[in-house]
Amino acid sequence: MQNTKTLKELAEYLAGTVRGDATCRINGLAPLESAGADKISFLANPKYAAKVAETGAGAVLMAPGGEAYGRNVIEVANPYLAFAKLLNLFYVRKPTPLGVMGQACLGSNVTFGNDITIHPGAIIGNNVTIGDRSVIHPGVVIYDSVTIGNDTLIHANAVVRERCRIGSRCVIQPGAVIGSDGFGYAPDGAGYYAIPQIGIVVLEDDVEIGANTCIDRAALEVTLIRRGTKLDNLVQIAHNCQIGENCMMASQVGISGSAKVGNHVSLGGQVGVAGHLTIGDNVMIGAQSGVPNSVPANGGYSGTPIMPHKDWLKAMAIIPRLPELRKTISALEKRITELEAKRSET
Repeated sequence: MQNTKTLKELAEYLAGTVRGDATCRINGLAPLESAGADKISFLANPKYAAKVAETGAGAVLMAPGGEAYGRNVIEVANPYLAFAKLLNLFYVRKPTPLGVMGQACLGSNVTFGNDITIHPGAIIGNNVTIGDRSVIHPGVVIYDSVTIGNDTLIHANAVVRERCRIGSRCVIQPGAVIGSDGFGYAPDGAGYYAIPQIGIVVLEDDVEIGANTCIDRAALEVTLIRRGTKLDNLVQIAHNCQIGENCMMASQVGISGSAKVGNHVSLGGQVGVAGHLTIGDNVMIGAQSGVPNSVPANGGYSGTPIMPHKDWLKAMAIIPRLPELRKTISALEKRITELEAKRSET
């Protein structure tokens, strides 16, 4: 039987309040434009409030005090967060543990917790420890002496290099590489001598790593990603970096070696950060920005090189007018030259 909940039950689950028919039954979620009477939708941005009047949804998640247009409503402080929680409630099911399946390749002295799943084609090195309820998908390669915590999910074809440590409740998406060699070379005449990278990578609890993201091992000690941080696809974290708690980094961000990033830092797509600098807590940096120097805590920045975001907006507003301004300046220069010529004649 399909999983259904009344609005009263959903409101209790979300710590929200029902306006309308609390007995209305819901079996899933859908966008405002396409939801039917058995689905709940959400309004996170007030600019789309008019769509609530047109939706066929059985109910709508919205912030307190919003116009309901006669629809059933669950009022919650954060509709987008409530939407995410209901997606988990209706659609996410923990898979049945399958143990170590055939054609998985295991090294010696591997320690497994309870209720694990190791899929066919996974390769587990020597002296590896994998915690309770963790899942390792096909094609994953885990090198020797890696430690993985409880409830961690590693998707297909990801690689975790030797001695790295992965916390609990982490998610590593397909193709990610944890602990690849840092980009370190010493000049040697006309060429370069590779510096052995003998450190490790540590991911603390609740870290998520996007597809094809690479985190380089430290030259000597630890490249560290602290708890709760989320990295998008195609992010590069260089050797010896330290990334704080609950950071968000969008696709194609690149952090150069030995940079230190504080807590609750958000970096837009394609932000580039130079090495050996520090970004303070609670900083937001807009997409495609370049960060050449350290950044103090508690600010928003954009541009290359970065500047306060409000200043960047003012600068960007001028750029489309530059051809016109150039003509104006040329005309003024010509006029000044004419006036100076007349003055010299007198």
